[in-house]
Amino acid sequence: MAKYKEKAMEYVFLATACISILAVALICFFLFANGVPAMKEIGFADFLLGVEWRPSNDVYGIFPMILGSIYVTAGAIVIGVPIGLLTAVFMARYCPAKLYKIFKPGIELLAGIPSVVYGFFGMVVIVPFIRQNVGGNGSSIMAASVLLGLMILPTVISQSEASIRAVPESYYEGSLALGATHERSVFCSILPAAKSGIFAGIILGIGRAIGETMAVIMVAGNQARMPQGILQGVRTLTANIVIEMGYAQGLHREALIATGVVLFVFILIINLSFSIVKMRGERT
Repeated sequence: MAKYKEKAMEYVFLATACISILAVALICFFLFANGVPAMKEIGFADFLLGVEWRPSNDVYGIFPMILGSIYVTAGAIVIGVPIGLLTAVFMARYCPAKLYKIFKPGIELLAGIPSVVYGFFGMVVIVPFIRQNVGGNGSSIMAASVLLGLMILPTVISQSEASIRAVPESYYEGSLALGATHERSVFCSILPAAKSGIFAGIILGIGRAIGETMAVIMVAGNQARMPQGILQGVRTLTANIVIEMGYAQGLHREALIATGVVLFVFILIINLSFSIVKMRGERT
């Protein structure tokens, strides 16, 4: 009887795995079946490299949104990665046990906060602060970068901390035995050994940043034009889809789906990079 139960559960697990793969395949089929023809009708070069987005005139160029997504994500990396990495080092090698019990749940709570709450925080705190102390109207690349930098912190910290703790203690002890200080042992022995896991955390953070929608819409300004500075408004690929999909029809709707194809390719490249980093880490 136990043998039959195990066999039945094996088929259940296989079925659930097949459903997951099927869901991904269906999403890919829907996106490419509807998006690629639109790209062909508009023109691949005009669509990907066009600098104007005017649906009323059947002009669909998403290059400003591509740059907007890249700039906002790059800003989030510049802000979030150093803070996340140093926080992970503190949590793994410096933090007292009593303080760790407070910090760890707090960081995990950051990961569970809905993106719309982050967006509301950005609207009432980050945007006014930038407007009053830096310049511009506040809704800008800088505001979106700061907000996304906060949002990727849990991913970067958790992954980096786990990688640092996974390094054998002999690396640290050997460095101390050679006369290195505690700080030098951590930064010159532990961190290099954990670099593959740290890079994986950074890549996952990039995926979170480039795919974020609601929070970015609330603070980025959503102006479909070429980025002109970190204090100017910008529209990302995800924001472009969400803002206009509700009323889009015909070629306009297909162009938005094609925008989703471009975003899907970006995410695919990020996941592929994560897989490559993970395989290299396993080999070493």
